[in-house]
Amino acid sequence: MLYSMTGFGKAETIYNEKKIHVEIKTLNSKNMDVNTHIAPLLLEKDMEIRSMVAEQLTRGKTDVNIWIEDLDLTQTSIINQTIVQQYVAQIRNISRDLSINEPADWWSTLTRLPNITQQTQEEELTDDCWEAVRTTVKSALAQVISFREQEGAAVRHKFEEKLHNIRTYLNEVAPFEEIRVKKIREQIMQGLKELRGVDYDKGRLEQEMIYYIEKLDINEEKQRLSNHLEYFATTMEAGGPVGKKLGFIAQEMGREINTMGSKSNQAELQKIVVHMKDELEQIKEQVLNVL
Repeated sequence: MLYSMTGFGKAETIYNEKKIHVEIKTLNSKNMDVNTHIAPLLLEKDMEIRSMVAEQLTRGKTDVNIWIEDLDLTQTSIINQTIVQQYVAQIRNISRDLSINEPADWWSTLTRLPNITQQTQEEELTDDCWEAVRTTVKSALAQVISFREQEGAAVRHKFEEKLHNIRTYLNEVAPFEEIRVKKIREQIMQGLKELRGVDYDKGRLEQEMIYYIEKLDINEEKQRLSNHLEYFATTMEAGGPVGKKLGFIAQEMGREINTMGSKSNQAELQKIVVHMKDELEQIKEQVLNVL
């Protein structure tokens, strides 16, 4: 099973006149990077929330948003006058410095700013409330994992398509390879015929030609590339976090293709190598998003 690092999940739970909202979004990253934006009531549990997320998601840039909505309309809040005055002063200074108009509707602007109000009664996080939050986080994480699985299936399909294309191009190399060796031998012999009055050791020439042609031989590169293609396919089946491993295999595939290109002094072979490079680049782009 292949998993993408891109994912999204959300969950809600109603507990004791409150609605707990959790949203988790993940993107590709080399390591596990968790950013939390949580309700003040939950700040003491920030590290525990991070641990829960890291344990389940393993890798990726992850944003966790948790907020609590009060459903009890009888509860009142107090407007913090000091903070309001500070906001007004800052907005007026910015408006003057940047030559922009002050808000036409001050209250509409101010009420959207954080910490304008404060509860009349300080709340404490109870064990039951924390358990409700944990359950909601777990539900959101389950959705993220499901999303990653779906995205991973699409990436896997893309990989299979590109691997098939590279294999097809690799099979097209053989006919040109036979012609290439023959042409190289003919070119050398023709060049020697044009050298009039020059004597040479035909046995030594044959040895040198064999050595030269072996230097241009790409059979080993073809075999190693074929092995890397198979290894890439079997690694996808392994499951778990395999993105980094697939990245390493893709690098090895690129090394063999590049070597084939440097040895292939024939236009038809060069075209095939270019096609393989193009397919491999698309694999490399997708590998960056694999868990």
